[in-house]
Amino acid sequence: MSYVNPDPEPDRTPGLEPGGGVPPGETPPAESSMPEAGPREPEATTRGWAKAPLTIILVLVLVVAVGFLTYALALIL
Repeated sequence: MSYVNPDPEPDRTPGLEPGGGVPPGETPPAESSMPEAGPREPEATTRGWAKAPLTIILVLVLVVAVGFLTYALALIL
C-alpha cells in the first residue's frame, strides 16, 4: 500500500502567486458585515433559586444530617 500525500503540490496549485500567496478576489469573503444578523436572545426571566426548591433541598439535607447524628449516637450508646 503506497502513501499518497493529501496536501497539494504548490508548484501545481492554480491561483498561487510566487511565494505561496493568493491574489485578491481568489478566495470568498469570510463573513458578511451585517450587524445583528441573528435573532435576539430573550432576557432571563428568573434569577436565582426559587423558594420552594431551595426549601425542599434544605429539608432533605437536614433529614440526612439528623439521620447521621442518630446513627452516630446509636453506635456510641
